[in-house]
Amino acid sequence: METIKITQVRSAINRPKNQKLTLQALGLKKMHQTVEKNATPQILGMVKTVQHLVKVN
Repeated sequence: METIKITQVRSAINRPKNQKLTLQALGLKKMHQTVEKNATPQILGMVKTVQHLVKVN
């Protein structure tokens, strides 16, 4: 399965609760933290929810 690297580049401060919880579910806790995940439809949907806060490689 293909993997993607997700990096948080913007803060979750003053964001809706669902976006904060999505970042937590992706495993992102700090700014500029990178996690590697499998590119499943569930993960891609979560990334789409917070696409303005993260960078995907």
